[in-house]
Amino acid sequence: MPRCKHCKEKFDPIRFNMKYCLKDECVRVWVESEKAKQWKVKKQKMKQDLETIQDFLNMTQVVFNRFIRERDKHENCISCGKKINGVRHASHYLSAGGHSNVRFHEDNVWVSCYKCNVMLSGNQVEYRKRLIDKIGVERVEWLEENGATERRYTKEELREIMLTYKKKIKEL
Repeated sequence: MPRCKHCKEKFDPIRFNMKYCLKDECVRVWVESEKAKQWKVKKQKMKQDLETIQDFLNMTQVVFNRFIRERDKHENCISCGKKINGVRHASHYLSAGGHSNVRFHEDNVWVSCYKCNVMLSGNQVEYRKRLIDKIGVERVEWLEENGATERRYTKEELREIMLTYKKKIKEL
């Protein structure tokens, strides 16, 4: 015999998986808990409806950058070639803000050290040299050609990209 979740007394359930007995006070507590659950679901949906494309872009960028840092966790800095001690940055060869078409392209983003990514603004000359060694000149030129194209993402596209990279993180 199960015990009531509210009054802790044993009772005979009339339905499978019944958690509360049929005393008035226990039924009232159960109804309130169900209302709270429904409100929580409704509030979560309302929050999602209020999220803007910029919110989705930021959330997707966080997940994508986490994937890059995880993918390249044993790599040296793409710009200077040194071993990274400390914070690992997901450094874009072509900036995320100015090159939205390749913002989430894996060839465009590699792990970098703080000094190169922040203090030297990506250390672009060295980044390009090492990127050519890593992926080849054809792919780098493709990035440069396609990076100039403006791209506007939808919420659905960003949600799909985010889910894709969350899945890839789990696979690593």
